[in-house]
Amino acid sequence: MSRVTISPEEDRLNAQIAFAIEIDKLKRIIRRNHLIDGSRRENTAEHSWHVGMLAMIFGEHAPPGTDLQRVVAMLLVHDLVEIDAGDTFIYDPVEVAAQAEAERAAADRIFGLLPADQSAWMRELWDEFEAMRTPEAKFAKALDRFSPILANHLTEGGTWPLFKVKAAQVKEKVRIIQEGSPSLGAYALELVELSVAKGHLAE
Repeated sequence: MSRVTISPEEDRLNAQIAFAIEIDKLKRIIRRNHLIDGSRRENTAEHSWHVGMLAMIFGEHAPPGTDLQRVVAMLLVHDLVEIDAGDTFIYDPVEVAAQAEAERAAADRIFGLLPADQSAWMRELWDEFEAMRTPEAKFAKALDRFSPILANHLTEGGTWPLFKVKAAQVKEKVRIIQEGSPSLGAYALELVELSVAKGHLAE
């Protein structure tokens, strides 16, 4: 005989399990960027893991007093919205224009699967990342922008020549890196200039 009632603890666990199953879908969202070895395109779950690791590796390049644990948490959740909204190519103005509304709707649905307290916490992290006002959000955004620049540089331009991206467009993203981490921003600018010199990025 089945039970009529479910305890609050069971209800909470069921919500958490539903969320855990849902976020597995991030593994099937394919990004434009290739893996550094050039073997295939990366998925968004791989990207989120990688930038989370970068937060720990490059923590000394964050603004003094930055809460690195919050940065890592932010980076782990920042792209979950791509489960619904897909990957947005940051050099495509049409895609970027439609991005905000689609991602807000995705955040409402996906984080809404969790128990209320965890839902509020993860949504707060996602909103903070998007607003980019705190040192943590600025550093997280810097790492999110640094990762594909590094990958493209190491794969002879990667997606840059494929989508006819110009150096000035990439330098716009470098400014975001500089805002969150001047030292990583300076390094990223060097990568851009070296890529231009090698003919892997058009001026």
